[in-house]
Amino acid sequence: MTTRNSTRKFGCTIVGGGIHGTYLAQRLLDETPYDRSDVRIVDPHDRLLASFREKARACGMDTLRSTFVHHVGTDPFGLESFAEANDREDELVPTVDYPPRPSLELFVDYSDHVIERADLESLHRQATVEAIHELPDATGLRLETTAGPIDTDHCVLAIGHGGRYRWPDWATDFDGVEHVWDGFDPDASVDRTIVVGGGITAAQLACELGETESVALLSRHPLEWEVSEADPPWINWSHVERNLHVHPPGSSDRFEVISDARHTATVPPSLYATLEERTSDGALTLAQGAVDSAANEDGSVRLSLDHGLQVLGGRVVLATGFEPAFDHPFVDRIADELELARGYRGMPVLDDDTLVWQRDDGGFVPVYVSGALALGSVGPYAPNIPGARRAGDRITAAITRRLRRSPADGTNESAHGTELSN
Repeated sequence: MTTRNSTRKFGCTIVGGGIHGTYLAQRLLDETPYDRSDVRIVDPHDRLLASFREKARACGMDTLRSTFVHHVGTDPFGLESFAEANDREDELVPTVDYPPRPSLELFVDYSDHVIERADLESLHRQATVEAIHELPDATGLRLETTAGPIDTDHCVLAIGHGGRYRWPDWATDFDGVEHVWDGFDPDASVDRTIVVGGGITAAQLACELGETESVALLSRHPLEWEVSEADPPWINWSHVERNLHVHPPGSSDRFEVISDARHTATVPPSLYATLEERTSDGALTLAQGAVDSAANEDGSVRLSLDHGLQVLGGRVVLATGFEPAFDHPFVDRIADELELARGYRGMPVLDDDTLVWQRDDGGFVPVYVSGALALGSVGPYAPNIPGARRAGDRITAAITRRLRRSPADGTNESAHGTELSN
């Protein structure tokens, strides 16, 4: 029994209840010796996938960019079967030269089905992890959370970008600018909205707002069209090994390969027809240029561009993406406390086979990484839905191997939770 002076110890604790954390929890239950009492998901939101749901709806997403085989379930064809069983095949949207993509509503409903079927919400502890320490004699880790400490044999960081959004310098202290993922109200009444950004989020938002108001889509460069987040071969682990792992872990060479491979700030061709329709009917104006300055004038916002033109609107909404996950303050604290190795631009230095975050001295600490922090090992799809599957393959296999070793091998690990005194 757990008392005020004891802390429940789990086999594996996942930090983050988004797509990566939700997917990995199923893999741990299905493929490792753990049972339900051994696995916990720690996330500050009131339900799993809450952040994804909020962001998708805030930017007007209708369909996913990923294909129907990429989702939170462990069966690649589970979403397709769900659509067929519920007479929703029409929500698998045909795409030229690309497999069908699910509507957002179908993806979310299937995610809810997966979560309910596996009762994953019962594994969810609503809390924020503030620090991670090593337990005495390398017996595991202690997570300091807003709901109290959690002790664990293994920890997986699946934290995404941590709610840190990119704000251009001109917008940092300027009144009248919102970020699409930071309290933006799409239903506010304005004469004209200026959407700043050149990627899929900006394009989706401009199309959505263009249904009811005038919109200016301002990007620094002409819109670039790409079907997916990276070329499809990067989904395959063998391709990642041949093209990324040939460079030293954490190196600038790996960073450059990933940067070149990721189709950042691009728009999928599936949005082309809607953008053209909004432009043709006068609801949407496309503008290009970098913002030199911003000013408030008579209830309007005036953006002055580097080539001399100006853009006027009633409000400005940024769709400029995230700050890098590598330099998140939480990541810095963990790396400093556990003496974890960092590479170029703060990239975590991971073991490519297990996704364990390596120590500065080459030693082992049971911290694994999935999502944006795993870019250096998983490749350009690491932050996206396909990356969850690739990371899950490595992490579940690594934890299973450790659990199946005998105590004589020096692991001193148990597949079942215990009570440890504080």
